[in-house]
Amino acid sequence: MLFAAVLLALHLAPVSPTAPNRQPQLAAGHNTVAVVFGSGESIWLARSGDNGRSFSPPSKIAELPKMSLGRHRGPRLVIAGKTMIVSAIPTGSDLFYWRSTDGGQTWSKPAVINDQPTSAREGLQAMAADDEGHVAAAWLDDRIPGGKRLWGAFSNDAGATWSKNAMLYQAPGRTICECCHPSLVSLGHGEFAVMWRNVIDGYRDFYTMRLRDGKPVSPAVKQGTGTWKLDGCPMDGGGLAVLNGELVSAWRRDHDLYLAEAGKPEVKLGEGQDIALAVNSKGAYTIWSTAGGIEARLPGASSNMHLSDAGGFPALLTLPDGSILAAWEENGSIATRRLE
Repeated sequence: MLFAAVLLALHLAPVSPTAPNRQPQLAAGHNTVAVVFGSGESIWLARSGDNGRSFSPPSKIAELPKMSLGRHRGPRLVIAGKTMIVSAIPTGSDLFYWRSTDGGQTWSKPAVINDQPTSAREGLQAMAADDEGHVAAAWLDDRIPGGKRLWGAFSNDAGATWSKNAMLYQAPGRTICECCHPSLVSLGHGEFAVMWRNVIDGYRDFYTMRLRDGKPVSPAVKQGTGTWKLDGCPMDGGGLAVLNGELVSAWRRDHDLYLAEAGKPEVKLGEGQDIALAVNSKGAYTIWSTAGGIEARLPGASSNMHLSDAGGFPALLTLPDGSILAAWEENGSIATRRLE
C-alpha cells in the first residue's frame, strides 16, 4: 500500500479495486493515532505513531455483510485506555462492536450493544471514551413504535461489558430527527455529553445533554439562537467538543453551517454540509464539505481554508501534541492532513 503526500495531505489508497474507502473516523490514545473506515463489506484500520504525519498500511478488522455506509453511516472508533473499540451497523440490523487490547493487531469476535434485536437498524450511532476505560454509545433506536428515540449504553471496563440499554431522550412528539447522526464527547471520569437533531413542533434543531452513570443529568439544551422549520430530515449531523469545560457545537441549519461556543453568539461559517469539529488551546476548528471540495475554519480566522477540490464526509481529531488532524473521503481514498 502506497501513501502519497500531495499538498501536505496523505492518501490511504483504496484497499479494494471494486469498493472505495469511505466514512473515515479518527481516534487517539495510548501513544497511537488511528483512522477507521469502511470499504464494501469490510472495516479497515490504519495507525500512526508520529501524530498523524504518516500511517501504517491499513489492516482489516472484520467483514460485515451489508454494512451501512454513506450519510454518516459508517464504523466508529474510540480508544479507551489501552483498548481500541470499533462499532458498525449492518443495514437493518444491530450495533456490532469489536475490541483490540494489543494495539489493533488482533480483534475480538463481534458482539452486539443494543439489547433489542434490530432496534439500531437506522445505522446512525456515536461512541466516546476516556483514558480510564469509560465508554458511551448512542444511536437512533426503533424499538418503540411511532418514531426514533435516542438510546444509549455504557461501559466502565473498556467495552468488555455494557450496561442495560437506556432511553436517553424522547421528543415531545415522540420522534427525534429520523436520520441525522448523534454525537458524543467525553467530559472525563465517566461523564459524557450527547448531541442530536431534535423535532419540536416541526423545528429541527440540535440539542445537547450531559450524562453521568449512564443517565441524563441535565435538561436538553438547544444549540444556537436561530431555528430551522423543516418537513423532513436533512440527513446531516454535527460536531461536539469540550473547550475550557464548556460544550462547543457545530451544525447545519438550512444551507448554512454554524459554530456555537458557550457565552458567545453563534458564528456563521458558510454554506455546506457534513461539518466536523475539534478543539485545542487555540480554540475551535471546523471542517465541512461543499460542492467545491473541503473547507475548514481555524481559530481566530475570518475566512475559510480550502483543503481539497474534491471529497466529502470529513472528520477532525485533536492529537496528543495539541495539533489537529483532518480526514475525509477523496476519489476512493482517505485523505489526512495535519492542521498545525
